[in-house]
Amino acid sequence: MQTNLNLSHLFRTEYSKLVAVLCKSFGLTNIQLAEDIVSDTFIAAAETWGKKGMPENPVGWLYTVAKNKTRDQLRRNKVLKEKVHMDIKHSSPKSSEIEIDFSTQNIQDSQLQMMFAICHPSISKEAQIGLALRILCGFGIDEISDAFLSNKETINKRLYRAKEKLRKENIAVEFPKQEELPVRLETVLRTIYLLYNEGYYSVSSNTALRKDFCIEAMRLALLLTQYQITDQPQVSALLSLMCFHSSRFDARLDDNGAFVLYEDQDTSLWDKALKEKGEHYLNRAARGERLSKYHLEAAIAFWHTEQEDSAEKWENILQLYNHLLQIEYSPAAALNRTYALAKANDRASAIEEAKKINLEKSHLYHCLLAELYGEAEKDKASDHLKIALKLAKNERDKKVIQRKMEALK
Repeated sequence: MQTNLNLSHLFRTEYSKLVAVLCKSFGLTNIQLAEDIVSDTFIAAAETWGKKGMPENPVGWLYTVAKNKTRDQLRRNKVLKEKVHMDIKHSSPKSSEIEIDFSTQNIQDSQLQMMFAICHPSISKEAQIGLALRILCGFGIDEISDAFLSNKETINKRLYRAKEKLRKENIAVEFPKQEELPVRLETVLRTIYLLYNEGYYSVSSNTALRKDFCIEAMRLALLLTQYQITDQPQVSALLSLMCFHSSRFDARLDDNGAFVLYEDQDTSLWDKALKEKGEHYLNRAARGERLSKYHLEAAIAFWHTEQEDSAEKWENILQLYNHLLQIEYSPAAALNRTYALAKANDRASAIEEAKKINLEKSHLYHCLLAELYGEAEKDKASDHLKIALKLAKNERDKKVIQRKMEALK
């Protein structure tokens, strides 16, 4: 069991690295071949480690097996061997043995360039994000389906069409031209944002926190800050947002693993070091003149890490949500703004605003209304909690709602 858990974690962290290096070497015309080699590598790991146990250096083992499988493939495919990029070099001038460059620098370069290759304007934005989640982040098809509130068949078809488009367009794994960078970078950031959200609040899983997803998203954002061409203010803003949210990780679960609502969290468990990192990247994000949604969300997250429940805190959060909704409207942001309105002003006006949003099929909408009605109108609050319980999609949310129903009684 422990081997399977470790291998699952390694799949999350190493799958994308292996695929990125091989795609940079083979070109995206052979993206399926790269995926097949890496998948075969992990199958071999599952079989071998299941019998002999995990090796002392499991990452090194994976890279070695991937290299050997690549060499075998190239030996069998002479045409492919002749087309391989300069990243695959002979180990010495006198040797015909093929060497794959899995150095740290080439892995980083390959992943960053792969991000931009996948986010090419020739394929739809949804397909870009889905493909990036699969190739760069190691998401399973089930998880991508849930992230898009779709089904496996639809996602598989979308990914297949996207790969075919990349093949036909012969997209290179390289940095985009300067004039293309802003649009391509925006899609990359949205992909990282979605990855983080899937880890921080997953609709598809009964596990309240999936730190590996969040850590991977932060790693990809950090990678963007390490290259001058991609070290843009909105990148720092997104990284700041993720640091602030992550600083409250340990307070979001109780001793039984149940989800703890924001107002009930033990603030002594908040990570001060991560909050300071969030402030650092928020200050870095102040460069430039463009205010992105990530700037505003990071500022909102900053105020949520302020422990004092003051009028100033909620007024600032409310104004930030007002600005955010002007830049990019979303029902989730509108719901959150309504809660801030109740804290900053009064519950009656917040209830009127919530009704205007009218998300009758969302359990979060009914949870919010139940919160706003509260003790003052218990019957209405109870009715909304009953509806929310029916609409909730996982056990974690249902337990939270049931606790609220008990508290209301």
